[in-house]
Amino acid sequence: MKLENDLGRDPIRQLVLRTAIPSMLAQFVSVLYSIVDRIYIGNIPEVGNLALAGAGVCGPVVTMIGSVAFLVGIGGSPLMSIRMGEGNLPAARKILANCFLMLCLLSAVLAAGALAVRRPLLLLFGASPTTLPYALDYYTWYLSGTLFALLSSGLNQFVICQGFAKKGMQSVMLGASLNILLDPVFIFAFGLGVRGAAIATVLSQLGSCLFVLRFLFGPVPPVRITFGGYELKLMRRVLLLGLSPFLIIALDNLMIIALNAILQSYGGPTKGDMLVAGATIAQSFMLIITMPMAGITGGTGSILGYNFGAGKPERIVEAQKYILTLCLIFASVLFVVGQFFSAPFTRIFTPDAQVSALAVQAIRIFTLGVIPLAVQYVIIDGFTGMGMVQYSLPLSIFRKSVYFVSLFVLPMLMGATGAFYAEAVSDLFPPLVSIAVYWNRRGWVTQQALRHRALQVGM
Repeated sequence: MKLENDLGRDPIRQLVLRTAIPSMLAQFVSVLYSIVDRIYIGNIPEVGNLALAGAGVCGPVVTMIGSVAFLVGIGGSPLMSIRMGEGNLPAARKILANCFLMLCLLSAVLAAGALAVRRPLLLLFGASPTTLPYALDYYTWYLSGTLFALLSSGLNQFVICQGFAKKGMQSVMLGASLNILLDPVFIFAFGLGVRGAAIATVLSQLGSCLFVLRFLFGPVPPVRITFGGYELKLMRRVLLLGLSPFLIIALDNLMIIALNAILQSYGGPTKGDMLVAGATIAQSFMLIITMPMAGITGGTGSILGYNFGAGKPERIVEAQKYILTLCLIFASVLFVVGQFFSAPFTRIFTPDAQVSALAVQAIRIFTLGVIPLAVQYVIIDGFTGMGMVQYSLPLSIFRKSVYFVSLFVLPMLMGATGAFYAEAVSDLFPPLVSIAVYWNRRGWVTQQALRHRALQVGM
């Protein structure tokens, strides 16, 4: 069987490019799920700004629910990569079987729990009396597709970690294309408004889900979905390893929720909804930076994990150099765009000049630290890809802690828009700590990889 990418033997530069670029494009396209929704919602006649603010409030909540897919997917796929690197395919199949079961169970529990508390939750997270109806419409219909969302995102990690980065990209692009086509039909042609945007997203996620399931149950991948061999100890290990990327995504969304709530509080009844609408547009721009960058570092984690399991530290170091270069180039380009060319981006969301100007201000502040943020992503996702949650998790939590402290302190000193600077502060300083930890631990990582090689020789 010819693999799309041989993670243990292909030249590293070509391997990183063939893995990173499809993963980056897949994540870039996945951003269209939320951005296309927001563009169409923001242009609904008469109520566009209110509808956009409502979708902005529930957006981070539904993304947090979706982050459970990464808890399992990014928790299990590095373990599977390591086992494949060791040549232990039965253990790899067992990991996938356990992860498939967890995704199915968690989707049912999450959907039921989130529906039960939807009204108080949205009010707590920044919805106003005028934006709550729009938030409820989007949120309720979106949750009906929780199973499709979790399976498509979570299982896609197990496609990519086997070297099939193009298949992973095709899965995401299928969903995004369907979303772009269905949004105007359900929002405008059927007159469903915000509800239509959510229905279109659910149907798009169903398409991606069926694509991934067909591939992982089919004859092509070396590790396919099987049933049986369920083990609580293995499930706990997957959840522990996935805790770092899960917390990154979940806390990112808590940060957005807290930002919306603070903007409503400081903006009051006259400016609160406008501030939230402007911040929602700025957050959409940040997704264009962070999601593709996570695609680069997350997709190439399979290279690091496989070669860690195969005991090839020289390939790990070489791969990390190319991964860092790609991330720095990408972040630098988006920094320039954010600082000097963000106005046209904001105007596709809203015809309101005030909201557009506010969003431009927010984007310029948000993007001040995106270049050092690239280093943070490479280090943390690199540790995660090699199964080293003991380093990735504390570094993730430290960055989020810096954000939350800044978010509550800066508005007291600078007013409502001072909250925007919390993103820049948390992107500028925590990467320095991550660099220090990586530099201190690089020798230990090499020793652990060589230990895997020694174990294989002794088998």
